[in-house]
Amino acid sequence: MGFVDLLQSIIPPALFFSAPLIFTALGGVFSERSGVINIGLEGLMVMGAFVGIVFNLTFADVFGSWTPWVSIIAAAIVSAIFSLIHAVAAVSFRADQVVSGVAINFLALGLGVFLTKQWYDRGQTDMVSQQFFTRDFSLLGDIPIIGEIFFQGIYLTSYLAIVLAFVAWYVLYKTPFGLRLRSVGEHPMAADTNGINVYKMRYVAVILSGALGGLGGSVFALTIALNFSHATIVGQGFMSLAAVIFGKWHPLGAMGAALFFGFAQSLSVISGGVPVLEDVPQVFLLIAPYVLTILALAGFIGRAEAPRANGEPYIKGTR
Repeated sequence: MGFVDLLQSIIPPALFFSAPLIFTALGGVFSERSGVINIGLEGLMVMGAFVGIVFNLTFADVFGSWTPWVSIIAAAIVSAIFSLIHAVAAVSFRADQVVSGVAINFLALGLGVFLTKQWYDRGQTDMVSQQFFTRDFSLLGDIPIIGEIFFQGIYLTSYLAIVLAFVAWYVLYKTPFGLRLRSVGEHPMAADTNGINVYKMRYVAVILSGALGGLGGSVFALTIALNFSHATIVGQGFMSLAAVIFGKWHPLGAMGAALFFGFAQSLSVISGGVPVLEDVPQVFLLIAPYVLTILALAGFIGRAEAPRANGEPYIKGTR
């Protein structure tokens, strides 16, 4: 196998598995930059996957080939609404943000599985007929070497996730909105003194994290799982949270970490075509993403500096 062939067998699957993690990690960045810890990213992905699959199955005949795109929009909207539970608990009621996030995880999974059993009379939905497919980019795909690796057999959602990471970076670091959002996560009292509504900014940030988490979950479901069950989302939300920390709460850093974890997830798929991995037992490749996540955080978390007010409830008029 030539070097170009090796890259062609590694990079597209890595991008494929990274896209849901990038979407969800960006949501975590927005939430935690505002000072609200969001352990509930896993639950938001579950809700997004559930809504994306159910919407797809219900309206496949209505929207045709546009169904997966409309489905991920619907999933983002519903997950944004669902994230209000965490926003109300963490911002308005000043509940423990970790406990609230864990509750989101349990509630999303329980609700999704319960409704699946009610509507489909079993523990999983049917397989979707209108899913995302790989595509070749006609002009870019003709570029020697680079075109074969990056622009042939690629999911459009992979590049959408990467573009969105740069958009998130621009919003957070180049716009007044981003400055306000970061200020309430660093020093909410100072932000309040300057006329910034801390509660409003934190609500917006959590809702954004809900929308992006739902987007990540639905993209995962409509590209990888293709149905919904209790095992559709199994740890991807926590990988996204790890990507937020590993990426130092920066959109581009989170994207890079998500690409790394996505590559780790793809190892079990690409092992047959990579000589080095052919003889590695499949079970080791399946647990590789989780082991690498733990190792990355264990060696890095002590050096990662979170926003100063991250996890701290704000009471107006107090320091």
